[in-house]
Amino acid sequence: MPLSAPTPSPGRWRPRLFSAVSVALVCLGAIAGQAIAAGPETGAPAGPVQEPSASAAIEQCVQGAVQSERSATFAAEMTAMPGSVHMAIRIEIQEQLAGEALFHTVTASGLSAWRVSDTGVRAYRYNKQVTNLFAPAAYRATVRFRWLNAKGRLMRSAVRRTPRCTQPAGAPYAPGASTEVSGSIARMVLR
Repeated sequence: MPLSAPTPSPGRWRPRLFSAVSVALVCLGAIAGQAIAAGPETGAPAGPVQEPSASAAIEQCVQGAVQSERSATFAAEMTAMPGSVHMAIRIEIQEQLAGEALFHTVTASGLSAWRVSDTGVRAYRYNKQVTNLFAPAAYRATVRFRWLNAKGRLMRSAVRRTPRCTQPAGAPYAPGASTEVSGSIARMVLR
């Protein structure tokens, strides 16, 4: 009688095969469960999340020999963040006259007001034009940004400052000057 390798009976291998398949399915189930648990409900992103952006710039800086010819236009732009419903921008105009060491904020009715986006806007832009600028002086804007949720609560804020708009010497500075605002255009007016 020749010697041969024992042949396993079919019933003997089935439980092992069944056990291996069971372990593989349990592992796949655990991995899938972790992926589901890491979804938006736990705060982990389901895909790439775009960070909100905020920028401030000088759109235009017009110099002139006469005060009525001088102007600066400041621009602010921001993008929405996940969960934000509204965005808000406030542009504060700052002035530094000749001989002054620091900038100071120009105060007038209508300046430094918060401008709020419509609901669901993904990118929000606001421009502020200032005309009749004094010279010699420099102007810039400090821009404040806010991201608000559905309840109007602050989610995030940011501050950006524009470069300077320099107005070289022209007509001499007149004391008693004030600022008037019409819509989104501020005017430096002599009184």
